[in-house]
Amino acid sequence: MRENQLAAQVVNEVKKAVVGKDEIVVKTLLAVLARGHVLLEDIPGVGKTTMAIAFSKALGLSYNRVQFTPDVMPSDLTGFSLYNKGTGQMEYQPGALLCNLFLADELNRATSRTQSALLEAMEEGRVTVDGVSRPVPDPFLVIATQNPAGASGTQLLPDSQLDRFALRLTMGYPDPGHEMELLQRKMRGSLMDSVAQAVDREQLTALRGEADQVFVDDAILDYILRLVRATRSHPQLAQGASPRAAISLAGLCRAAAFLRGRDYVVPEDVKFLWVDAVAHRLVLPAGAAGGAQRAADAASEVLESVRPPRIR
Repeated sequence: MRENQLAAQVVNEVKKAVVGKDEIVVKTLLAVLARGHVLLEDIPGVGKTTMAIAFSKALGLSYNRVQFTPDVMPSDLTGFSLYNKGTGQMEYQPGALLCNLFLADELNRATSRTQSALLEAMEEGRVTVDGVSRPVPDPFLVIATQNPAGASGTQLLPDSQLDRFALRLTMGYPDPGHEMELLQRKMRGSLMDSVAQAVDREQLTALRGEADQVFVDDAILDYILRLVRATRSHPQLAQGASPRAAISLAGLCRAAAFLRGRDYVVPEDVKFLWVDAVAHRLVLPAGAAGGAQRAADAASEVLESVRPPRIR
């Protein structure tokens, strides 16, 4: 079986539980292949948690889920040391982050201190407790959900944390036809029961390796950099995209080309991912109205203003 067919099989399994959101499912898989993390921002009840759990089943990954509230402590995530009377030693007790897929449910309801406990694991693949660093399992992926800013009990995620997410996606309400299909499936039983494992960890590692081999021409890299630089001079933005954004976007484009059966990246791959990969990293001036939608609009304006290269 071709590697990209295996990836497509993962998508098909997740779609058994997530109805009518094919593009969101595909983009989440691209983040998995590119070793990125995903932020799902939307109102409650549209399937954010369902999708995260469906991916854990389809990918055959161990997962932990934490429902974030103000009383969740950093040690709940990283673990802690506990004294053992029998041995007279302090023993490490693993936290929730010690898994393959960590579901951070309603992340923006937690305190800033607890949110920051995720940063080391997301960026460096390790947690540090009492001065000792321990690697998180490989593969490791964070899928975080958050309610829209301004919802009851929420606070804005810091810019430094948003920059660690490869993609920010919004699921939205299903259209009437898909919502009827969702209800019909639910009446027949649990949606998650129909999701089967499509790959194992070794196959996922192979998929990632194949995606890493996709060729990215210098003209494409230049296109990505021209887009990123254009955000830094946009008149309605206080802060543009970081170099980390450019690196992350290039990796996502490789994964997109791979999933589409190509061994090279084209400008359409960049366009497909640009807004979801960059908008959450853009900072509006203090007091500016519009929030996330205005940042997305600014990213779209940049995409329209920068000419893509011609790839032969």
